[in-house]
Amino acid sequence: MKNNIFCSIVFLINSIAVFSQNVVHETMTLMGSRFDITVVSSTKLEGESYIKTAVYEIKRIENLISSWDSKSQTSQIIRNAGIKPVKVDNELFQLIKRSINISKLTNGAFDISYASMDKVWLFNEKMTQMPSEEEIKKSVSKVGYENIILNEKDTTVFLKQEGMKIGFGAIGKGYAADKAKGLLMSKGVTAGIINASGDLATWGKQPDGKDWMVGIVNPLNKSHIFSWMPVYDSSVVTSGNYEKYVKFNDKIYTHIINPKTGYPATGILSVTIFTKFAELADALATSVFVMGKETGLDFINQLEGVECIIIDENNTIITSKNIKLNPIKND
Repeated sequence: MKNNIFCSIVFLINSIAVFSQNVVHETMTLMGSRFDITVVSSTKLEGESYIKTAVYEIKRIENLISSWDSKSQTSQIIRNAGIKPVKVDNELFQLIKRSINISKLTNGAFDISYASMDKVWLFNEKMTQMPSEEEIKKSVSKVGYENIILNEKDTTVFLKQEGMKIGFGAIGKGYAADKAKGLLMSKGVTAGIINASGDLATWGKQPDGKDWMVGIVNPLNKSHIFSWMPVYDSSVVTSGNYEKYVKFNDKIYTHIINPKTGYPATGILSVTIFTKFAELADALATSVFVMGKETGLDFINQLEGVECIIIDENNTIITSKNIKLNPIKND
């Protein structure tokens, strides 16, 4: 679950008059989630026009990667699982290729074929007992990025097993944020933020020259910001794992599931990833959950240009080696 409760973006309103620039902000629902788009522009009308441009781009991405739209190329891939390869646009082909590379990098902790998983975990009041070991094992029988076959020459995608599916829920919003950011930058927008339900892509600075600031929130106390972090031409993604869960035998099972085992990830409440691209941050946030805090932290510390903040099940804050928190007092 990506939740923008965790990451708050703050800019100085009084800088608008001083620096003769406008910070224009709009909130809307896209890709089934809340999007907050902020741009710095010469006029309010210009800013609104730029936001419309970003919205069109995000809708374009949604039409490309949606598994709900029967006409999308993603749906065509799924319908032809176990039957034949499907030719796709190079953009979708490259997104799938990068997704597979992340799967290899994370040893399967991230896997877009997770969509093949049978829903044996409900995480609501209807779930009165744990699934059996056999049910859990069977639920992931068609999951496996190794069975996504790419043909670079023909730009085709083939899912080897009948009934296989792919989904971009753990990377799609980050990708859309990156693409909207890139498009606005190409049109001369000097600064802004695309917040795709907690997947943030930022660039430039506030009109007064100060960095955009991200507030990191305690998942067990949403009104408590424990640190502000400056961000400049980078992305921040926070993934939370504490609202959707079930409890059996005094053990909590939360909704982020290990695609290799079928069992829910444990031990972590939230993960915040800082890196250049929201697409990568999106995928790594989910991966760290599945890996667990020790393995996940070690993994992040080996990646250049990637940092993280983990809050574990005991509400302990754990950071990667180059993160410096700026604790603040909350009244």
